[in-house]
Amino acid sequence: MRGARGARVLTPAVRSALGSRFSAHCRGFASGASLGRALPVSSPRFEPLDADKSGNWGNNQRGLGHNNYLAKILNARVYEAADETPLQRAPALSAKTRNHVHLKREDLQPVRSFKIRGAYNKVAQLSHEQRSCGIVACSAGNHAQGVAFSAIKLGIDAVIVMPTGTPSIKVDGVRKLGGRVVLHGDTYDEAAAEAARLVEVEGRTLIHPFDDPLVIAGQGTIGMEILKQCTGKPLHAIFVCCGGGGMLAGVAAYVKRVIGVEAEDAAGMTASLRSGQLQERELEHVGLFADGASSLDATRRPDLLCAAVKRVGEETFRICNHLDGSIDTQSTDPNSGRSILEPAGALAIAGVKQWAAAANTRDQTYVAITSGANMNFDSLRFVSERADASETLLSAPSGSSSAVSSHATHAGPGADAAHIYISFQAAGAEDNASVIAALRADGCETLDLTANELAKDHARHLAGGRVTIEHERLYRFEFPERPGALSRFLDALNGGWNVSLFHYRNHGGDVGRVLAALQVPEADSDAFDTFLTELEYPYVRECGNVAYKRFLQAS
Repeated sequence: MRGARGARVLTPAVRSALGSRFSAHCRGFASGASLGRALPVSSPRFEPLDADKSGNWGNNQRGLGHNNYLAKILNARVYEAADETPLQRAPALSAKTRNHVHLKREDLQPVRSFKIRGAYNKVAQLSHEQRSCGIVACSAGNHAQGVAFSAIKLGIDAVIVMPTGTPSIKVDGVRKLGGRVVLHGDTYDEAAAEAARLVEVEGRTLIHPFDDPLVIAGQGTIGMEILKQCTGKPLHAIFVCCGGGGMLAGVAAYVKRVIGVEAEDAAGMTASLRSGQLQERELEHVGLFADGASSLDATRRPDLLCAAVKRVGEETFRICNHLDGSIDTQSTDPNSGRSILEPAGALAIAGVKQWAAAANTRDQTYVAITSGANMNFDSLRFVSERADASETLLSAPSGSSSAVSSHATHAGPGADAAHIYISFQAAGAEDNASVIAALRADGCETLDLTANELAKDHARHLAGGRVTIEHERLYRFEFPERPGALSRFLDALNGGWNVSLFHYRNHGGDVGRVLAALQVPEADSDAFDTFLTELEYPYVRECGNVAYKRFLQAS
């Protein structure tokens, strides 16, 4: 069925391919722990996805309420627009983790994302009256392209509402697919309000990106395909990235054991599952780079644009809270191999790496769903920097090692030591430790800065040496990119204190990051703290950061 456009799922061929799985889905549900509570990452324990004592390979509807997701998934109208994507073995990742890792290549869909499945399944099942009134979606990501693609294929008028700060490449991508784009508002909330207005005034049907049973069922066909493609293989876990939870809920409704993976700075589902109830409050900080993997929207300022929603879906949370598995959080840094994926699309692969390492598993079979590969060159530049997972900062006396002295940059005139960066790829933790040990044995004081955001994002790009600035305080700030965002940030930063250092970087067109130092006398501390609070931009104080002390601040 690979690439068989127009084929329906519920066919004799599909029933035959599913074999015992098909009938087993209708018989029993092996109840288990709720996601995110019973299976800590530090000591994962779970059985393979083999049939249990009742012959059950997957999930039926016990605990899932009125929505019969098994029937919805088996009857989903997906393959008129989407492809049955291949399940490919990942040799390098398998060798590195010492397990059998396979990639479900959703990045090969016609719109380079799994979102086409749920969007088309929803749009295709609208009534004639609903189709005649048109549809509307609010999205600045892959869902927008999925809706536009579905609408043009079915001959339905579609309006995609996006915030005015949406990067032009995303706007152009939707327009090329035939969608009509309306740019409205500075925040996602304002854009969503306009979409709601179009529903009320024009009678359009809203196509939700994840919190809709038909959308969830469309994404659930990924799980169905994985089980079919793994015939004869013992499957131990499926790793699914999670934003609003549509794909995670869909796959989990069909397969008995899944592991959800969220960006560590946008873990809305994790927070909801741990608390046992849907989280509607804002997290303290939400990362914006993993498009589609952010759970909450920062709306305190009109220019804080986030292509996310304020919470994960009610229906997706309900499903995930009743099913068996675990949930993990990941950085967007890890390198996923030879396929160039968007950061959110690579989260599942990162989850496989951490899970296998934490559990110390061998010869297990894992599937990671590579959910998307829509990326512009700005984003690619950021990913290329982050792909090298090991960065080491060395402080070595001048001339102590010919291997590094040719690359050394003295940190100020008359310095008796050279402070340099060395970035290298290590085969693993043991290899990294051996390299550091060898450097130390050669007389190089070595510090691992792999997790140091100040070093990775700013310090290694700065020149000028180490100086002493009286009353200097160093901070990292972050704000979503949109036209005029940097200018507004600079205006807001003008609080009357001298700015002694300023470094700005655009990260993939989605987020701007600033390193700024201000001279604040001790007597102004209270006033400055009030200023930072009223500034309302996320910030981190870095005065004690080792990269600052070694590269920018004189002793």
